[in-house]
Amino acid sequence: MNTHLLLQATATDGGGLTIFGIPFFFIQIALIVVIFYFLLIRPQGAARKKHAELLASLKKGDEVMTAGGVIGRVRDIREVEVGSTKETRVTIESGTSTLVVERTRIVRVGGVSAPGAAAATGAAPS
Repeated sequence: MNTHLLLQATATDGGGLTIFGIPFFFIQIALIVVIFYFLLIRPQGAARKKHAELLASLKKGDEVMTAGGVIGRVRDIREVEVGSTKETRVTIESGTSTLVVERTRIVRVGGVSAPGAAAATGAAPS
């Protein structure tokens, strides 16, 4: 609303914008981009890095929780080549069943949750 009034105030009698209107518009767009960077993009990168560190510390015997909510203990960690890519698959024992999941689907190791996984673990966001 205030932006609209400011642009109206800078308009000339003929209805066109003066030289001050166009740079002001680009400044607003730049500020929006900066806000998105600091509120969305940067925190996601930090959360991704912490999740990668959490998965790197994964070892046999750890209690884990998957994104689907399955809780169990790690029995085996194995790298498998699928097509031209390598995937790390984790075998989890949960009760009497054994599951094989991709390493990236693990959201909690021990008591440490991956950032951004609060909805999957039922914990309050920190």
